[in-house]
Amino acid sequence: MKIGMFDSGIGGLTVLHAALKILPDEAYFYYADTDNVPYGEKTIEQIREYSGKAIEFLMEKDCDAVVIACNTATAAAAEYLRKKYPIPIIGIEPAVKPAVEHNGGKRILVIATAVTAREKKLEDLISRVDNEGLVDVKALPELVGFAEHGEFDSPAVNACLRKEFGSADLKQYGTLVFGCTHFNHFRHALEKIMEPGTLMIDGSAGTARNLKKMLNEKGLASEGKREIHYYRSGREVDDSGTLAFYESVMAHLEEGEE
Repeated sequence: MKIGMFDSGIGGLTVLHAALKILPDEAYFYYADTDNVPYGEKTIEQIREYSGKAIEFLMEKDCDAVVIACNTATAAAAEYLRKKYPIPIIGIEPAVKPAVEHNGGKRILVIATAVTAREKKLEDLISRVDNEGLVDVKALPELVGFAEHGEFDSPAVNACLRKEFGSADLKQYGTLVFGCTHFNHFRHALEKIMEPGTLMIDGSAGTARNLKKMLNEKGLASEGKREIHYYRSGREVDDSGTLAFYESVMAHLEEGEE
């Protein structure tokens, strides 16, 4: 199978990483829209336009399905894209439901981009599963820029997090939900400010499982050969420096699971 994935940048590599765990023998086409990153600072109309271009590009590559590996694009454009394009499209959403189911009696904090934080899609999700009013949402817009430069646990990142959380009572939170695929990369930096033992989860694994389920239901046979092709706003990544950066990000995700 040919599976397309797109994100505004490297954030969606968390979804690719998860997909490779359970669908290791497929051809993946990863589209990072680096010309327009970050999506979290764009209008809904712009996000829909950029997302449409990504899907059209991936359809030209004969992808059997497309994963929106971006919470912001899912929140702003998923329904619009499914109506417009015939290809199966799977989105990602913050893992609020499993967070609520395993909250242990403490509060839950969802961190996201500004667009995801204010979109009705997240509001509806929380309303549907959070009967006890345990979930809070906080936008952390600066983190995407740090991630795109491969800066995950630097003094600047740590200073940003201290500023953003300020005097917040973080002891009340037992779970931190990554509502942006870029944010998974900051797990170690966030561990420094959250209470010890805070559960940190994202929606990447669930998205990968949904992808596998959908492909099985449609009877799409495996290609039997792993391939990964990277593109930056439609341009194939063929320089060694960028490829090495992407590979280092994937390795960073692997280390985070250890």
